[in-house]
Amino acid sequence: MAADRRTVIENCSIATVDAQDTEYANGYVVLVGNRIESLGAGRAPDGLENVERRIDATGHLVTPGLVNTHHHFYQWITRGLATDHNLFDWLVALYPTWARIDEQMVRAAAQGSLAMMARGGVTTAMDHHYVFPKGSADLSGAIIGAARDMGVRFTLARGSMDRSEKDGGLPPDFAVETLEGALAATEETVRQHHDASFDAMTQVAVAPCSPFSVSTELMRQGAELARRLGVRLHTHGSETVEEEKFCHELFGMGPTDYFESTGWLGEDVWMAHCVHMNDSDIDAFARTGTGVAHCPSSNARLAAGIARVPDMLKAGVPVGLGVDGTASNESGELHTELRNALLINRLGAHREAALNARQALRLGTHGGARVLGRASQIGSLEPGKLADLVLWKLDTLAHASIADPVTALVFGAAAPVTASFVNGRQIVQDGRLLHADEDAIARSTREEAQRLARIAAQG
Repeated sequence: MAADRRTVIENCSIATVDAQDTEYANGYVVLVGNRIESLGAGRAPDGLENVERRIDATGHLVTPGLVNTHHHFYQWITRGLATDHNLFDWLVALYPTWARIDEQMVRAAAQGSLAMMARGGVTTAMDHHYVFPKGSADLSGAIIGAARDMGVRFTLARGSMDRSEKDGGLPPDFAVETLEGALAATEETVRQHHDASFDAMTQVAVAPCSPFSVSTELMRQGAELARRLGVRLHTHGSETVEEEKFCHELFGMGPTDYFESTGWLGEDVWMAHCVHMNDSDIDAFARTGTGVAHCPSSNARLAAGIARVPDMLKAGVPVGLGVDGTASNESGELHTELRNALLINRLGAHREAALNARQALRLGTHGGARVLGRASQIGSLEPGKLADLVLWKLDTLAHASIADPVTALVFGAAAPVTASFVNGRQIVQDGRLLHADEDAIARSTREEAQRLARIAAQG
């Protein structure tokens, strides 16, 4: 799109999710190139030059694009397995299969994961990929290529594991890397693919998998590597009671104290799950600015528990939403997590006061942008920010009798996405991807899932 060409979106409700939670019952948004030029109540200003397109968004709510903060794309081709397991049993059941993935499988799985999210309003995705079987070729390149082709903004959390079964970990011995190999490969991925610019489409984080699959030295040196390269850090933390017990037995301390001892608390860090956090843990995250990727559906699917999101938010902890891998959240959609985050947290101690609709929307937009270190660029609709936004259709039977559009989006059925823009470029039209063949992706992922199952069955 030419830098000076304008797109004008009019006659829509707008939830900006800015610092004041500004909303317009009927307003407009003007895009110029890859930026938001202006927005406000009523019709767009007269006399705008170089208007390339006008969109009549009557019956729609416009919001910032959704930001996913935790995922495992490769799991798309192992959906529907180990459906009645807790986390550790689920990992033990699936690691032997995951350890046989290859580049072709990973690319297909990434396409499936990205397609499902993008058609449901995600404009910024991330993938925590940590399984690198020997001889599996360029998995990071395959994932990044899939995101580039889909047209979404993307963070690859380059994961790693070096604690296998022989060392007391969960992954098979042939599914892990050496300490030196993991660090070297991670550094090379950052140097090849990380873009630090304001409108970057691809960024890379350093992301050892979890305390029970990674050595202390990989955690410590991984943190040092990330800070030397100027990128963010990501891992799993405090997901289950079994993990807490594991940390106490192995390290003599709980997960949060262990993370702090290895340099893994700070404004450049975000953790997935954080279900089992006591007051001291939450205070440590708030004090250091450590972020949280809240994954309500996955936490429920694996019976991990209810994260203390209201207490985290009250303390000032940055919190975003995550799909998590589709082997523990088979829907693979982030917009359903808005509703699930609200409903599941109301089952906790705060009951109906836990979260409201606007807090849930903030988790999925500005909260996610903050967790990924990109709140100055995305996550809210403001002049000068990047043109990542979604038009949700709310005038159909599913939502027509709900007067408040944000309530309709969060409490109601999954709203159709009429249009989604990333960097000013439209990637979804009437619920369909514009730059990818959904039917071809479905066939490919089904074939790769079947191929992986055959290989795993052969042992």
